[in-house]
This record gives sequence, structure tokens and C-alpha cells, in this order.
Amino acid sequence: MNKNRRSFLKATAALGTVSLVGFPHIWSKNASLARAADGQIKVGVLFSLTGTTAIIEESLNKATILAIEEINAAGGINGMQIVPVVEDPASDPATFAEKARKLVLSDKCVSVFGSYTSASRKAVLPVFEKQNNLYWYPTLYEGRECSKNVIYTGAVPNQQQDDFVPWLVKNFGKRWYLIGSNYIYPKEENNYCKKLLAELGAEVVAEEYVPLGHSEFSSVINKLKAEKPNVIFSTVVGDSVVALHRQYHAAGLDPATMPMASLTTSENEVAAMGGEAAAGHFTSAPYFMVWDSPENHKFVDAYKKRWGADKVTHFVSEPSYFQVHLFKQAVEKLAGSDITPNTIREAVKGQEMVAPQGKVRIEPENLHTWLWPKIGQCQADGQFKILKQSAEWLEPVPYKAYPNQKCTAEGLKQV
Repeated sequence: MNKNRRSFLKATAALGTVSLVGFPHIWSKNASLARAADGQIKVGVLFSLTGTTAIIEESLNKATILAIEEINAAGGINGMQIVPVVEDPASDPATFAEKARKLVLSDKCVSVFGSYTSASRKAVLPVFEKQNNLYWYPTLYEGRECSKNVIYTGAVPNQQQDDFVPWLVKNFGKRWYLIGSNYIYPKEENNYCKKLLAELGAEVVAEEYVPLGHSEFSSVINKLKAEKPNVIFSTVVGDSVVALHRQYHAAGLDPATMPMASLTTSENEVAAMGGEAAAGHFTSAPYFMVWDSPENHKFVDAYKKRWGADKVTHFVSEPSYFQVHLFKQAVEKLAGSDITPNTIREAVKGQEMVAPQGKVRIEPENLHTWLWPKIGQCQADGQFKILKQSAEWLEPVPYKAYPNQKCTAEGLKQV
């Protein structure tokens, strides 16, 4: 076991947030009553604390634990405490699936909060669908999924790209270089991006994918120098984000004329690479740490107080945080004898709250979330300057790239 992992579990155990008791997965009425009588609601927390995506997932773990601690400190849910069972899937999809089975079948968690990459979400999805449990997924993702066993609180392509791509074409030009990590999320985001670019009369001069954890971008840098695209559209994730930005900066490329425009570069990656390597580049997201609202000030202050003054919040840690509060709102509507994954799913439909980014809502039709798209430019201090926000919260349309398909409460339909 990793030393940091042992320290984290020791600390959370001392706070009474890790336990070996919880809800049974086979939901007889008497068993449910017994669990409610224990005063505990067991949930899984499944974010990588080691491996290539730990750079981002470790902060999702922290945001989740912070929300759970806040709820418990305020009296819990109808007097019941939330008890998290923390697992480290080590940035490996197969390990995600293994740990998910443990949380659902052995630990008998009533819900699990987890995943950053779509590869890991896809790996655990069969577990939650087969066992009819509930997975809360906080990450921006590619859409094109319609499951009754996932609550999606991150952005889908239309919520990140519909404003971003036209804005970039208008301000920088029509020649685009697409670079992403080699898995489903970047490829589907780029598929949608290419549709928008075609409508705008723009062109893709190159499209390239690198393995997860890739750190040597000299060939990519040489291609950028040769092609001279107006925009580098990046869906690289994890440690690779840091390597790409640092090597771009070291090569002397200029974001004023050839910016990287990312859907995946947050304050967390910027903190790892240094503000100098990120300055001048752009990100589209529903949340930035600098957003000025009472709810965000409270979130940022609480996060820093709990985890350290040098820590940052970002557009995946924020939904990791608010989705736990939405879980709380859903469960508090239920009797202790009626807390199951199915009843939680039905109760969360249409739930709203004022999150740090603004008011959010779970869309009953597709279990995705109404969000507030923003465009930010990174500054040398490691924070973003918000250049644009949508005038209204934006509906999630997970099949926007596939207009003949629609996710509904009854499942995926052809239209």
C-alpha cells in the first residue's frame, strides 16, 4: 500500500469517516431498517490515488471527502452519518472494475462516487448495471451514453464546445491541430469538434492521439512548428498535460498566435506544470477557481482549510463536491427503510442546488446536469481569467453529435 494512501486512510479513520458497516445490497425491508437504525449510510469513493491520473483524481477524492465531512458535521442525512469506503484503483481500468465489484458486492455501498477517465467509467459500468447500483460520475465526458445507473455531473460536449469552438475560430483562425490521449473521450470530443468546425468552414490539419501517461512530445512539437495551426485543440489528460505544456513552452512556441485550447487542463494540472508553462492558453469549463460567488468562496475556503492552503479547486473537483450534496438532498427525501440505489435515483431527478459555479440541476430525462459554460485564459499566477460565461445555464445533450439518437428516462431512443 502506498505511504500516502496509508496516511490518508489513517487520518480519515481517525475522523470516523471510514467504517466497515453499511447498507446491504439485497434490499429487504427489515435489512434496510436495520441499516438506518445503525445511523450510517455507506458509500464508495473510487478515485485513483496512484498512477498517471492521480494528479487529478486525488483532488476528486479530497473534494468528495470534504463534502461528506460537511454533511456529517451538520447532522448527516436525517440523523444518519455517511460512511465512505475509500479505494485506490491506481489509474487502471481493470482495477477500477475490481474495486467497484468489491464496493458493491462485498462492502454493499448504496452508491459509489468515482472515475475521471471514460475508460475507467466504461470499465465499471457493467458492474453497476448488472447489480443495479448507482455510480456518480463528476467528470466532463464525451456523451453518447445513456445509463440508468450513472448520475453524470460533469459537462458533455455541447456544454464545453458550443461556445468555445466558434469563439476560437473567430479570434484565432480556421486551421486546427487536434491532439488527445488515446481513448474514447478525446476521440468522441474531437468527433463533435470536427462537426462544429465543418459548420464554421474550418479545417483540421492533423489529428493525433498519444498513449495515456505519454511524456515525450518532441515529434508533436516539430509537427506544430511545421504546420503552424491557428489553434491546438487538446484533450490530453493526466501527467501528459504537464509534459505537453512544458515542452511547448521550452520550444518557444507562442500562445498569442498558436494557443492550446483545452477541455481538460484545469488549475490542478497548471499547479503541477507551473503557471509560466500554462500562461496564455485557454480552457472551456463550467467552473474556475476564481469564480466570484458566495458559494464558491465558501467551497474554496473550506477546501484549503481541510487540505492545505496551497491546494486548488477546479472543474472536476467542484462537481465531485456538489454531487455529494445532491446525493444528500435525494436521500433526505427518503424514509430510512426505503434507501436503495433505485429510490435514490428517482429522488435525485430534478434536484437543484446552488453549486459553486451557479445553480445546477439533474435533468430527469437523462440523469445529466444543467451547467454554466465558461471560457478561461490561464495566467502566469496559475489561475484563470474568465473571458466569457454563457448567459443561461445550458441543458445537457449527451447525444448532440448524433442527432438521430436521444437519451430518455425510458432509455436510448431513435428519433
